[in-house]
Amino acid sequence: MFVTGATQATEFENIRSIIPNHFLLVPGVGFQGGSLEDVSKHGMNKDCGLLVNASRAIIFASEKEDFAAEARVIAQEYQLEMSRYLSSM
Repeated sequence: MFVTGATQATEFENIRSIIPNHFLLVPGVGFQGGSLEDVSKHGMNKDCGLLVNASRAIIFASEKEDFAAEARVIAQEYQLEMSRYLSSM
């Protein structure tokens, strides 16, 4: 597995030309400016090949008592979005 940041998603095409079948751990989606759509478009391989980290968006979902509910909503939104990209493979 290799770590590749999400903020320059078009570079995934170059990376995939070197390591087409490896898994990529992808931090930087969400608060850091990376797009799950762009990462999926440019970084997926035939087996998906991505483990996307969006932890800041989830752990900073709320500073109030509703944190658990808000964090759940954000996590589900990412999961649903990724499901759409996976179903189009």
